[in-house]
Amino acid sequence: MRSKELEEYKKTLKLSQTQRSIIVGTILGDGHLETENNGRTYRLKIEHSIKQSFYVDWLYHQFQEWTATEPKVKLTLLRGIKVENYGFQTLSVGNFRFYAKSFYNSKGKKSVPVQIKNWLTPLALAVWFMDDGSAKSKYHRAIILNTQGYSKRDIVILIQALQVNFGLEAKFRKQADGLQLIMVGPSAELFYKLVQPFVLPNFTYKFGALVNNMPKKYRRRSKVS
Repeated sequence: MRSKELEEYKKTLKLSQTQRSIIVGTILGDGHLETENNGRTYRLKIEHSIKQSFYVDWLYHQFQEWTATEPKVKLTLLRGIKVENYGFQTLSVGNFRFYAKSFYNSKGKKSVPVQIKNWLTPLALAVWFMDDGSAKSKYHRAIILNTQGYSKRDIVILIQALQVNFGLEAKFRKQADGLQLIMVGPSAELFYKLVQPFVLPNFTYKFGALVNNMPKKYRRRSKVS
């Protein structure tokens, strides 16, 4: 596609509510927005371990019309060990500028906007969980979200949003590399009910003991496609 045609094509793109929720969820997790023109336009960059290629392919499917190339394998060296990652990036468009301005501070570091409660849907929560969450262990009825990259202020905003939007009681716990969010007992069970319909079947293991302890009526088939 020639440059002029590409620019005209970009003007036809419009984010759906599903895509907006996915953007919020993946930015809270491992997704990134990048700019090469001082913030006029941004592209969404997705990259995960090759073991999670099914998840990358699902995300690609959600944004296929926003991309020019299919997901690719990327080889990198981590402490001298060859690592295979898999990912894709979207076209650079102005549609993502709102999220970049909301989720990144003046130094380009991710932060949580106070308005997050307005955008945190069950689907966004599920994508965040698939990106960066897990059960505490296969024996615990507890859900962890890895928020170590965020400040204490950011995490407090997230805790408040989870309470206001879903009635979830979350707290943070100290780790060597920062603060994690954790939900236990009834809140972990409620979290499961909220996100399970949207979580890919391959990620069922992330729920740990919650899967076997939940009544069958809550073990619904995933709504994602």
